[in-house]
Amino acid sequence: MAEKIRIKKGFDIPLAGKPSSIVTKDTITSVFAISPDDFPGPVWKAVVKPEDKVAAGDPLLIDKASGKICLVSPVAGSVKEVHRGERRHIEFVSVVKENESNEKTFSLPKNNADEMRELILKSGLWAMMRQRPFDIVPSPEVTPRDIFVTAFDSAPLAGELLTDELAKWLESGLEILAALTSGKVYLGIPAGSSISSKAAEVYEFEGPHPAGNVGTQIAAIKPVNKGETVWALDVVTASKIGKLIKTGKADLSTVVAVTGPDVKDPHLVETFVGASIATIIKNNLVKENGMRIISGNVLTGVKVSEDGFLHYPYRQITVIDEGDDADEFMGWASLSPKKFSVKRSFPAFLSGLSKPFHFDARIKGGHRAMILSGEYDKVFPFDIYPEFLLKAIIAKDIDKMEKLGIYEVAPEDFALPEFVDTSKIELQKIVREGLDYLRKELS
Repeated sequence: MAEKIRIKKGFDIPLAGKPSSIVTKDTITSVFAISPDDFPGPVWKAVVKPEDKVAAGDPLLIDKASGKICLVSPVAGSVKEVHRGERRHIEFVSVVKENESNEKTFSLPKNNADEMRELILKSGLWAMMRQRPFDIVPSPEVTPRDIFVTAFDSAPLAGELLTDELAKWLESGLEILAALTSGKVYLGIPAGSSISSKAAEVYEFEGPHPAGNVGTQIAAIKPVNKGETVWALDVVTASKIGKLIKTGKADLSTVVAVTGPDVKDPHLVETFVGASIATIIKNNLVKENGMRIISGNVLTGVKVSEDGFLHYPYRQITVIDEGDDADEFMGWASLSPKKFSVKRSFPAFLSGLSKPFHFDARIKGGHRAMILSGEYDKVFPFDIYPEFLLKAIIAKDIDKMEKLGIYEVAPEDFALPEFVDTSKIELQKIVREGLDYLRKELS
């Protein structure tokens, strides 16, 4: 029986636009793109050029350091563009789908951990995992202390992770992961779930977001200390690893939850990673202008244009009002019941916070110095002092960062504190820069 862990600190944002369970198949999208910026850690180089023919699973980019980690094409077709920005930095590689049946088949490994590792590296699934500390793509040369797998996403409007098709490969994937670590594989499942495993230790998590974040689960089960390395991933990636090892084919499909208050029909769409946003949301928005399209959820997602592409982890699109045309009576001082706050400042508290709200992208406040009010602690379920850690990061004080728990955290762990922050500080950006700085200084 799974051990139950209750997460008490957190908050479920009541955002309108929850998706239905209806799944439609994307038969329109013809252009897909992979952005190396979605995969922090390695320095990537392109191994294709425009008009090259590729099969689904062929490498588009590889890491410069080892040449082992691949980012692969999600579909078969021809390379459309290797788009570069400033200083020739690769922003994305796009592929035009042409031949659905042209799929790369990998040689099946024997019961050997090194061969399994090489196959996962070549398939592109390795880049879907994350290493802690530093929240980067894991190094192929490091054996992790433990591996943590989360079976659910508690972020606002997130859909179910595990489909019936993937569920049958999960146990195989967990067995493969167990062979890649010197320790254990831990599986975090939502309260009431029927998911079980013999290859992993199962923990049942109950409570508000961020209960589904793998960082929260690591902190509750077995935190990361200095000098230790763990890997983190979700059940989708774990299942695809199991399918890869058993069939020799990398499954690069994804189910995208199209969500948000500005979506006419919130539902699920089956497509491939890196799909074009425009075709997925076509004819499904409540208006033509004044919207913010987010690849991901409202807390950690990436703002994209309508002609942009899905970003990692490729499973959600959220559309909300930009808010630039808002004209509220009395502005910030308005006592409208439509105005939301986590504090007891508005009448919304009288009707409870379970009612779906139509949020927009306005900050609704000005930037100011960090206030040590304890507001972060109410939604931050780590045994860490978040304000002091953030101040140490800003000061670039490595000794204090280490003592205050920098090795345990990732930017997504500070998404909720950023949401409730009175000072409107970009906490996730600070943590990302701090982790990159620490890794550079220690390398």
